[in-house]
Amino acid sequence: MEKYLDIIANSFTGYFNYLVNEITHPTWTSYFYWLIGLSLLVWILEIMIPWRKDQKLIRKGFWLDGFYILFNFFLFSLIGYNALSNVGVELFNDFLGLFGIENIVAVELGNLPVWSQLLIMFVIADFIQWNVHRQLHRRPYLWEFHKIHHSVKEMGFAAQFRFHFMETIIYKSVQYIPLAMIGFGIKEFFIVHMFAVLVGHLNHANLGWSYGPLGYVFNNPRMHIWHHSKKLPEDRPYGMNFGLSLSLWDYLFGTAFIPKSGKKIELGFSGDEDFPEDFKNQTLFPFQNKNKARTSKL
Repeated sequence: MEKYLDIIANSFTGYFNYLVNEITHPTWTSYFYWLIGLSLLVWILEIMIPWRKDQKLIRKGFWLDGFYILFNFFLFSLIGYNALSNVGVELFNDFLGLFGIENIVAVELGNLPVWSQLLIMFVIADFIQWNVHRQLHRRPYLWEFHKIHHSVKEMGFAAQFRFHFMETIIYKSVQYIPLAMIGFGIKEFFIVHMFAVLVGHLNHANLGWSYGPLGYVFNNPRMHIWHHSKKLPEDRPYGMNFGLSLSLWDYLFGTAFIPKSGKKIELGFSGDEDFPEDFKNQTLFPFQNKNKARTSKL
C-alpha cells in the first residue's frame, strides 16, 4: 500500500513539475505548444476560408470549449488522472508479476522503419477508438457522458475537446492493453497523437473540405458534421460516421452517411434544449441524471 501512496504523491508533483518545465522550457516535443500551434493554425483557416460564412468568429460555445481544452488536457491530469493512471499501470504490472510476466509486449516493432511503426500504431489506435465511439452512442449509460460532446450547437475546431473527463478514462482503459502488447516508443506515440489532434481539429472546424477520394480514408468536416446532426435517419437511431481520424471504418462497416451537404443542418441531440450550458453542470449531469433510458437519440 505504501508503494501506491508514494506513486500517487510522486504523480502529483511529477506532473506539476513536468507541466511547468514544458511551458517554461519548450522543446520540439512540447505538447503544450504543439496544441496551441495546431489550434491557431486551424482557427486561422476558419477565419480565412469559413464554410458557414454567417457563423461568428467567436461562435456559440467557443469559450466553453476553450476551457475544456485546458481541463481535459492539463488540469484533469494535475487533479488526479495522472496519479490514477500510474497506479493502474503499477497494479496491472504487479498482477502480471504473479505469473512471472514482466511485460506483455507480444510484437516488437523496433526493427521496422519508423514510418511503418507510425502507420501501424495510428491504424490500430484509430480502429479501437472507432469501436469505443460506437459504444458511446449505443450504451445508454455511456451516452449520458457523450451527450456533452453532442451539446455543441455551432461547430468549430475547439469543439473536438468538449467531452466529459470520463471519456478519457474509457478510451485510455480500452486502448491500454492492445497498445501495450506492441513495442511502441514515446516519440512514435507523440507523433501519432499530434496528427490525430490535427485531424480532429479539421473535422470539427468551420471548413468545407471533403478531401476528394481521400475522404473515403480520412474523416473530414463534411462527413463529421453529419455525426453531430440533431435529426437522425430512422434506420440509424444510434448515429453514423463514428470515425475519429479515419473514415475508412465507417465505409467498411456500413456506418457512413453523407446524404447531402450538411452546411446548414441543426446540431445537437433530441432534448438538448434543457441540457446545461456551463462546465460545472455538464460535468455533473451524467451522475445526476436519474433517467438512464435512452431517449435523446431515438
